[in-house]
Amino acid sequence: MKNPTIEKETRMYLFDLTNTALENGFKADDSWELVLGTEAQKTKIQKDYYPAVTAKIFGEIALPVYYTIKSRLHQPLNTIEQGLDVKTVLKDHLNYVIAYNPKRQRR
Repeated sequence: MKNPTIEKETRMYLFDLTNTALENGFKADDSWELVLGTEAQKTKIQKDYYPAVTAKIFGEIALPVYYTIKSRLHQPLNTIEQGLDVKTVLKDHLNYVIAYNPKRQRR
């Protein structure tokens, strides 16, 4: 059985991504770059890119939520992401799922 909390967080985040893309006129070739990061990374990405969609995900569900979002966006995991575990996520304070479009830098 799927974890309802993971499913809920995933659905809410994907809903926000879809709405933000529509509100900002994303074209078919526009895509989201997804990061599981710290508060400092979130702040830097929000400063450098617009729009950026962030969500704070707590504790042990951060990694499964991130993996589920990546999967639903049909984005493969890179080598670093494949090596992550819950212990590392908690130790390194990787509490934020952050999405941004690399083609949309702030000027």
